Amino acid sequence: MSRKSLLTNRAGLPHKVGYALRHPDRITPYVRRAARDTWLRLRHPGHVAYYRAVMASDAARDPEAAVGSRSHDRWLALGEMQFDYLTGHGLQPGHRMLDIGCGNLRAGWRFIAYLEPGHYYGIDISPDILISAKRTLATYELQDKLPHLTLTQDLKLDFLPSAHFDVVHAHSVFSHSPLAVIDECLAHVGRILAPGGFFDFTFDRTEGAEHQVLREDFYYRTETLLRLARKHGLAARFMDDWEKLPHGQSKIRVSKPE
Repeated sequence: MSRKSLLTNRAGLPHKVGYALRHPDRITPYVRRAARDTWLRLRHPGHVAYYRAVMASDAARDPEAAVGSRSHDRWLALGEMQFDYLTGHGLQPGHRMLDIGCGNLRAGWRFIAYLEPGHYYGIDISPDILISAKRTLATYELQDKLPHLTLTQDLKLDFLPSAHFDVVHAHSVFSHSPLAVIDECLAHVGRILAPGGFFDFTFDRTEGAEHQVLREDFYYRTETLLRLARKHGLAARFMDDWEKLPHGQSKIRVSKPE
């Protein structure tokens, strides 16, 4: 990401006008998205219910697009990127992994294949995308790996055992979450981390004013999220080498101090 892009306020009128002039073909899709946002805001004042409705709408059209992939090739590439990064940064076959916002298993099917049976636990707020996840599981014939796929309403993680997961992962979850949801997750993730375990999450980074686009996309300063993790007694660091990969989000790793 360029310094200029990190300073951009995507919710501001100058950016919207400039973007429309550069990409006139995207004006109509944005107007439709904004109209849907207005309608869903009225029907679902709570964020989880709102975003669950967004996922239901997107998944009905294309489950792969619903998790942010413009094509099947891109879906495969993004999943492979997540998998390669985690296996190169600590994930081992014997680890127990929690995948927050597992979606339709874009990366999850690779983790399931790699981990020992029963060691993958995926959760998501969307029942529609979890149905698609089960189709992915069948497509790659991974039923014998016995993954757990569970619907959740929040990120309190209170239904999960303490000190159980070696790796917790949330890709493109906090980029769609208000700060209260992120705070909730960071307040509780330490309890479920096994000794030596870590939690990797991506986020949309800005070096300018923190902002959101509609109610779907949230942009945070790195220090805001580092400070939030530390407030809950977690060690946190920005993953610089993730920035070299062809992905628009940034990554932070948190763990419990030894």
